[in-house]
Amino acid sequence: MPATAAQKIHVHPLANGLTLVAEEMDWLESAAFALLLPAGCVHEQQNQAGLASLTCEMLQRGAGKRDSRQFIADLENLGADTSASVSVTHTTFGGSMPCESLPKVLGLYADVVRRPLLPEDQFEDAQLSCLQEVRAVEDDLGQRVMQELRRRYYGDPWGRSSQGKTETLQAVTHKDVKNYFNDRIRPNRGILSIAGKIDWPQVRDLVENLFGDWRPGLDNQLVETAPERGYHHIEHESSQTLVGLAIDGLSYANEDYFQLRGAIGALSDGMSSRLFTEVREKRGYVYSVYAMCNSLKDRGSVIAFAGTTPEHGQDTFDVTWGELQRMFAGIEQAELDRLKGRIKRSLIIQQESSPSRAGNIALDWYYLQHVRTKEELQSLIDNLTVKSINGWLEKHPPKNLTVVSLGPQPIKVDVK
Repeated sequence: MPATAAQKIHVHPLANGLTLVAEEMDWLESAAFALLLPAGCVHEQQNQAGLASLTCEMLQRGAGKRDSRQFIADLENLGADTSASVSVTHTTFGGSMPCESLPKVLGLYADVVRRPLLPEDQFEDAQLSCLQEVRAVEDDLGQRVMQELRRRYYGDPWGRSSQGKTETLQAVTHKDVKNYFNDRIRPNRGILSIAGKIDWPQVRDLVENLFGDWRPGLDNQLVETAPERGYHHIEHESSQTLVGLAIDGLSYANEDYFQLRGAIGALSDGMSSRLFTEVREKRGYVYSVYAMCNSLKDRGSVIAFAGTTPEHGQDTFDVTWGELQRMFAGIEQAELDRLKGRIKRSLIIQQESSPSRAGNIALDWYYLQHVRTKEELQSLIDNLTVKSINGWLEKHPPKNLTVVSLGPQPIKVDVK
């Protein structure tokens, strides 16, 4: 991004509840989009876990006048690199392409979310694909631990896994997919973000033409259950012991989020971080260790993970939890300086990538109802001080420790 160029960010709400947010990046020759629809797995019935992911898979098997093969061929001919995913909160479609292909690619995806074929003769193939994802997670012990950790920390429905379960996916029918599409794939509270070399008035009018008469749906009321926190062990005969930890954190929407993020950066960002130095480098306990902020719209957590051998399982937990607690005693200036440098480099790289920017402005709008400029983000980072971070940490000691381990034997955990 040229140093003297101001960011050109635009917001256009459609009457049906879809919000278009866009950023002009005139120095690029590419464009990217992200379409976030509030159709994540929180909206599934418990006996239909995995339905959102199966619906997402079916939506991509032909739309409008194109069957599945023609749909893929047209995207390839347009030079579009696309993806689709389901999270707890959203079903998301996205892609990047040469800027001149953006109108036709958006037209294709207007068909996907409004006029999908949902071919019944491909239902079993789509179902099998989703079942394979479930089995892949079951085989990935690290993912199993983290899924169970989120489930226990957040409770239902916020701790759900988008992949679902084998037994519920096998019971889902083609009719269930059609019903989920009709009920949930709707524009209200949706976000369409676009970034890259675009002409804003043309893009705004194009989006109104493609999506403006899309009828909104009804919002359902979510029923929450209390989380099962504490300690849980998954017995598994393995040459590994894996440990996941969670404590209370903050949503990205919280005004103090970056105070916590600064502390977690000292704990886990890079090879100079405390976790890497204390758990891996000094003791050689683990092959993987990290901590991160996990954010939902109105809540968040700090999640840590460590993978080691059974003989070092207890020591690995003790040191990892010890470093997490020690973080709340405060960070040092050198740690904050390294973190600021890493974040600023990351911001520069993101400004050169239309897909990254499209994703970021969509999430900004979801969490904040506002798109942060590069200057705003830099100001937030520059204003972080050791005093401000340590002051926040002192007032917010770790709470609600939740631990999940997997391996041949449990570890000793005091979660009082």
